[in-house]
Amino acid sequence: MSASGGTKAIVAALGANLAIAVAKFVAFLFSGSSSMLAESVHSVADSGNQGLLLLGGKKAQREATPQHPFGYGRERYIYAFLVSIVLFSVGGMFAVYEGYEKIKHPHEIEAWYWPVGVLVFAIIAEGFSFRTAIKESNETRGSLSWKEFVRRAKAPELPVVLLEDLGALIGLVLALAGVGLALGTGNGVWDGIGTLCIGILLIVIAIVLAAETKSLLLGEAAGADQVEKIKAAVVDGDTVTAVIHMRTLHLGPEELLVAAKIAVHHENTATDVANAINAAETRIRAAVPIARVIYLEPDIYSEAAAAAGTNPGKNPGGAPENAPRTTRDGTPDTSTDSGH
Repeated sequence: MSASGGTKAIVAALGANLAIAVAKFVAFLFSGSSSMLAESVHSVADSGNQGLLLLGGKKAQREATPQHPFGYGRERYIYAFLVSIVLFSVGGMFAVYEGYEKIKHPHEIEAWYWPVGVLVFAIIAEGFSFRTAIKESNETRGSLSWKEFVRRAKAPELPVVLLEDLGALIGLVLALAGVGLALGTGNGVWDGIGTLCIGILLIVIAIVLAAETKSLLLGEAAGADQVEKIKAAVVDGDTVTAVIHMRTLHLGPEELLVAAKIAVHHENTATDVANAINAAETRIRAAVPIARVIYLEPDIYSEAAAAAGTNPGKNPGGAPENAPRTTRDGTPDTSTDSGH
């Protein structure tokens, strides 16, 4: 996994969650707090999630094979999606069930100093993990807001860790509030309510993660800025005069497929076109290094064919319908060659 995959943030979160899980289980055994049990399971699930992200990053590094000619970059998306399922089922649903049971059958918290002490420790540890995730995210998110970063990031690991850590911190505060109210009022129902709130929070985060990773699994195009760079790199103003239409697709967080139909002059030789395509591919890779798989198809641009063809709105990057057609020397081209 590349540095952009947030390996440091994942490892920091994994270490914090393992330590917190052990501490929470000990606190649950001594206090009987359902919030502590729910939080213990949450931390175990989070530890498993970080393990899944690391495993996905490792598997994504495998070389392409004849059966998988575009490689295994999407493994990272698959494992990120599995994280959302684990967070929903093991974390969220368990906490909702445990909270419901505690509300129905409340009991007084014993040895209150165990859960309170562990929760304070956990908040500090999760805060460190969250800080690491924020620091790594700031290196890649640029001017994007946090919401935009989570929605647009092509590498799923950092958004997953960010949302997990944020959910963990909020969950810990809810658990602390539940335990505090239960101790202050002598009513164990508050502990159950805190647990129930933790479960609902985890389910909401899991749904957000599932929606975002599902979009990546379906296949997302390059960002608008990358598309513009690719379009500018393709056209050389000599042999390649325009991009008729173009498609881009992320094969993985750091691998982009580019397929485009490009306009060339009808009098160009095959050698001219082949050389122009090779040069265009070099320029594209220089402009957008993650564009590793490139297919350029030459065609003769025709206004009539463009006007009668598919909806221009479905051809992102396509030349305008009224684009002038000229020969290499710049004079109007009145030939009847057709293209798309």
